[in-house]
Amino acid sequence: MPKIKELLRKSRVSINKIDAFIIGLGPGSFTGLRIGVSAIKGFCVASEKPCVGVASMDTIACNAKENDRDIVPIIDAKRGQVYSAIYQRKGGLVVRLSDYLLLPIEKLLKKVKRDSIFLGDGVNLYRDKIEGYINNKRQPAFLPEKYWYPGAGNLIKLGFSRVKKAKKTNINKLAPLYLYPKDCQVRKP
Repeated sequence: MPKIKELLRKSRVSINKIDAFIIGLGPGSFTGLRIGVSAIKGFCVASEKPCVGVASMDTIACNAKENDRDIVPIIDAKRGQVYSAIYQRKGGLVVRLSDYLLLPIEKLLKKVKRDSIFLGDGVNLYRDKIEGYINNKRQPAFLPEKYWYPGAGNLIKLGFSRVKKAKKTNINKLAPLYLYPKDCQVRKP
């Protein structure tokens, strides 16, 4: 909250002048996501402005500009697994073809059916496995590290298009994207 206040002060913008709130929903840090989503919900209620959330993998997938390959962001989920989804670019838009996934890299690679471009911090960990598995069937491509992370520009672009489509924000449905559901539940003592 102090950083948000400082940013608003430095940019000489009142929070009342903001038209909508857009937040990255993860997957990511359990505590960080809960704090971020709670803050945005508070701003939304207080200002009566719309808010939307965007999955981090959607934002990362937008970093790939190719039209002739599937786009496969892979984020290290620890415990020998990756967060991922499979996308294609259609008419300039990135369209998600699969569910959001949490699985070992070997299971993800079995779902990859076309030549694909891989990006995300999981590339460092699993590039050899991707090349070993995919090269027998298809040609993998890898984007450099500067394309591995969700960028604010993509987040705003995706979020703004969702704000324009939404008639009314239902902040009760705004929640972090948790793919480790058992580990991400707040339990009553």
